[in-house]
Amino acid sequence: MNIAAYCRVSTDKSDQINSLEAQKNFFREYAKKGSHNLVRLYADEGISGTKTRNRREFLCLMADAEKGLFDMVVVKDISRFARNTVDLLQNIRTLKSLGIETTFLTANMSVLGQSEFVLTIFGALAQEESANTSKRIKFGKKVNAEKGRVPNLVYGYDKTPDTCFDMKINQEEAGIIQQIYHWYTVKGYGTSKIANLLNDKGLRTKRCCRWSQNAVSRILSNELYTGRIINGKQEISDFLTGVRRQKEKSDWLITERPDLQIIKPQQFSRAQNILSSRHKTFQTKGGRQSSLHLFSTVIKCADCGWSFRRIVRTYKNTYIRWVCSGHNGKGADCCPNAVSIEEAELIQILEEYFSELLKSQRKIYNYIIKELSKAYVAADETIYNRKELNTNLGKLRTKRQKYMDMYTDDLITREELSEKLKPIKGEIHRLERDLQLLEYNLNNAIQPEELILKTFPNLESLTSVRDMTNEQLKQIIQKIEADKNGCVDIYLCRLDRSH
Repeated sequence: MNIAAYCRVSTDKSDQINSLEAQKNFFREYAKKGSHNLVRLYADEGISGTKTRNRREFLCLMADAEKGLFDMVVVKDISRFARNTVDLLQNIRTLKSLGIETTFLTANMSVLGQSEFVLTIFGALAQEESANTSKRIKFGKKVNAEKGRVPNLVYGYDKTPDTCFDMKINQEEAGIIQQIYHWYTVKGYGTSKIANLLNDKGLRTKRCCRWSQNAVSRILSNELYTGRIINGKQEISDFLTGVRRQKEKSDWLITERPDLQIIKPQQFSRAQNILSSRHKTFQTKGGRQSSLHLFSTVIKCADCGWSFRRIVRTYKNTYIRWVCSGHNGKGADCCPNAVSIEEAELIQILEEYFSELLKSQRKIYNYIIKELSKAYVAADETIYNRKELNTNLGKLRTKRQKYMDMYTDDLITREELSEKLKPIKGEIHRLERDLQLLEYNLNNAIQPEELILKTFPNLESLTSVRDMTNEQLKQIIQKIEADKNGCVDIYLCRLDRSH
């Protein structure tokens, strides 16, 4: 008889894999003893039996059954076939309708010769066993969570030898994590670019895989790097379907571990704000954060709000254009803006504008110096006032000492001394406070040249737009907006008006 065998283990641990190999050997011996032809052995590794749809080998077995490749399916135990009573009965009925016998060896049961009632009883027992296993696992996870344990393999940490839970910081990986946060929160790089930078450096994840956008996002959203272990955010509400539900924050189990801190809480919080903002922008306006090209996420569509994307064509001549992502990706129904902007032409326009700005630079400098001169005249007056304050303060201190000497020589009583010193103390305190304020203002005054440099940092470099990075351009230009009629407005970061 042509037979097929099915076996399964629910985890991929080494002892379970050995069990799987033992099951395979068992079925080979079974076929040999019974003089059967073992057409194929179907085996699922590390897969739960509660959900049939996740078992690829089992689904393959059912597909081959419809093709008539075998006459009987041999399974060692009902729990290996399914731990869900509904799935068990449905698949048994399907095999019966195809005329295929199903034999469960440990129960010494053949489906074609047994009533469905008996199968239901055995299936229910298998399902109850699965439910109890689920409860034991949940209890174990709860105990680990209460103790602040981290069973996962986490980038940035190494497991302590001979333990599954204790960790210590991996200094090399911690440096990479800090670099990721710096790129994201300070440099403004997107997760995709960060992944590319890490891959270009030849770096790999904890499981020796290439970095991806999702892997970087997980690093940026893992609060463990701030020294806080949070467990119990979710729980499985139905072990059969595997559906998870979010738990209330009050039910989370939080353990503070300062020795595991790699990122400051303030920097982590900033990363969460940026992640949330970018996600919200993408969901509502189609905006993305990118710094791959000079004008990435700088050019915006005035009609749909989406960013323009870069298109490179190399037919007869190579040209680079920027088009609306909404129109280009989803068509005119999404956005009517079919305008394309030549990158070279846009660079030329910006360089001409900044050249014109430089022509008026000397006028701006002269105006600032003139205004600052007025301020420094006031500063000179302040210096004069400081001399007057010091003179008055000296006179009051001399007068105070005179009364103190009179009291020492018994010329006045203690009560008379207090009465005479009371107004003097108040006036001395006022003068000392005024002098401290003047000293602070003079020490923190900005020189004319320094203020000009703060106002116009490296103004000459603004003409070299072609050599700028995306990050440098975004420090000057807030956005470039283009509408369907071809009108382009450029908004500068330091000016609250368009040009």
